Amino acid sequence: MASVRDLKKDIDLILSLALSDCFYVLEYNQKVDEKAVYEIAGEIVQKHRELRLRAIHPDGKDNPKLVKKYYKALIQDMLVAVDSSLEKLSAEIKKVAK
Repeated sequence: MASVRDLKKDIDLILSLALSDCFYVLEYNQKVDEKAVYEIAGEIVQKHRELRLRAIHPDGKDNPKLVKKYYKALIQDMLVAVDSSLEKLSAEIKKVAK
Protein backbone atom coordinates (compact mmCIF):
# COMPACT_ATOMS: atom_id res chain seq x y z
CA MET A 1 0.00 0.00 0.00
CA ALA A 2 1.16 3.50 -0.69
CA SER A 3 1.70 5.90 2.16
CA VAL A 4 -1.04 7.91 3.81
CA ARG A 5 0.80 11.03 2.70
CA ASP A 6 0.46 10.00 -0.95
CA LEU A 7 -3.21 9.17 -0.41
CA LYS A 8 -3.87 12.62 1.03
CA LYS A 9 -2.11 14.18 -1.96
CA ASP A 10 -4.27 12.12 -4.31
CA ILE A 11 -7.41 13.24 -2.48
CA ASP A 12 -6.27 16.85 -2.78
CA LEU A 13 -5.47 16.52 -6.48
CA ILE A 14 -8.60 14.72 -7.61
CA LEU A 15 -11.03 16.84 -5.65
CA SER A 16 -9.28 20.07 -6.59
CA LEU A 17 -9.59 19.11 -10.26
CA ALA A 18 -13.33 18.58 -9.80
CA LEU A 19 -13.59 21.91 -7.98
CA SER A 20 -11.68 23.69 -10.73
CA ASP A 21 -14.13 22.26 -13.25
CA CYS A 22 -16.94 23.95 -11.32
CA PHE A 23 -15.19 27.30 -11.43
CA TYR A 24 -14.30 26.80 -15.08
CA VAL A 25 -17.98 26.34 -15.88
CA LEU A 26 -18.88 29.48 -13.92
CA GLU A 27 -16.21 31.49 -15.71
CA TYR A 28 -16.93 30.46 -19.27
CA ASN A 29 -20.65 29.67 -19.29
CA GLN A 30 -22.74 32.70 -18.38
CA LYS A 31 -26.08 30.88 -18.80
CA VAL A 32 -25.49 28.20 -16.15
CA ASP A 33 -27.30 28.39 -12.79
CA GLU A 34 -24.60 29.79 -10.50
CA LYS A 35 -26.34 28.75 -7.30
CA ALA A 36 -26.50 25.10 -8.37
CA VAL A 37 -22.84 25.09 -9.39
CA TYR A 38 -21.82 26.67 -6.07
CA GLU A 39 -23.79 23.96 -4.24
CA ILE A 40 -21.89 21.30 -6.18
CA ALA A 41 -18.62 23.04 -5.31
CA GLY A 42 -19.64 23.13 -1.65
CA GLU A 43 -20.33 19.40 -1.71
CA ILE A 44 -16.88 18.80 -3.18
CA VAL A 45 -15.21 20.87 -0.45
CA GLN A 46 -17.19 19.08 2.26
CA LYS A 47 -16.30 15.66 0.83
CA HIS A 48 -12.64 16.72 0.67
CA ARG A 49 -12.63 17.51 4.37
CA GLU A 50 -14.36 14.25 5.21
CA LEU A 51 -11.97 12.14 3.14
CA ARG A 52 -8.88 13.84 4.55
CA LEU A 53 -10.08 13.16 8.09
CA ARG A 54 -10.85 9.55 7.23
CA ALA A 55 -7.39 9.13 5.69
CA ILE A 56 -5.59 9.98 8.92
CA HIS A 57 -7.87 7.96 11.23
CA PRO A 58 -8.09 4.38 9.90
CA ASP A 59 -10.08 1.65 11.61
CA GLY A 60 -8.35 -1.48 12.89
CA LYS A 61 -4.80 -0.18 13.11
CA ASP A 62 -3.61 -3.49 14.57
CA ASN A 63 -4.85 -5.61 11.66
CA PRO A 64 -3.19 -4.88 8.29
CA LYS A 65 -6.00 -6.57 6.37
CA LEU A 66 -8.59 -4.28 7.94
CA VAL A 67 -6.47 -1.22 7.23
CA LYS A 68 -6.06 -2.22 3.59
CA LYS A 69 -9.81 -2.81 3.27
CA TYR A 70 -10.47 0.54 4.96
CA TYR A 71 -8.27 2.46 2.53
CA LYS A 72 -9.74 0.64 -0.47
CA ALA A 73 -13.20 1.72 0.68
CA LEU A 74 -11.94 5.29 1.17
CA ILE A 75 -10.55 5.40 -2.36
CA GLN A 76 -13.78 3.98 -3.75
CA ASP A 77 -15.82 6.58 -1.84
CA MET A 78 -13.58 9.33 -3.22
CA LEU A 79 -14.07 8.17 -6.80
CA VAL A 80 -17.83 7.82 -6.35
CA ALA A 81 -18.08 11.30 -4.81
CA VAL A 82 -16.11 12.92 -7.63
CA ASP A 83 -18.06 11.03 -10.27
CA SER A 84 -21.42 12.04 -8.81
CA SER A 85 -20.31 15.69 -8.51
CA LEU A 86 -19.16 15.77 -12.12
CA GLU A 87 -22.41 14.12 -13.22
CA LYS A 88 -24.37 16.86 -11.42
CA LEU A 89 -22.18 19.51 -13.05
CA SER A 90 -22.70 17.92 -16.45
CA ALA A 91 -26.46 17.92 -15.89
CA GLU A 92 -26.37 21.64 -15.11
CA ILE A 93 -24.44 22.32 -18.29
CA LYS A 94 -26.86 20.24 -20.35
CA LYS A 95 -29.80 22.27 -18.99
CA VAL A 96 -28.48 25.43 -20.62
CA ALA A 97 -27.09 23.78 -23.74
CA LYS A 98 -30.55 23.07 -25.13
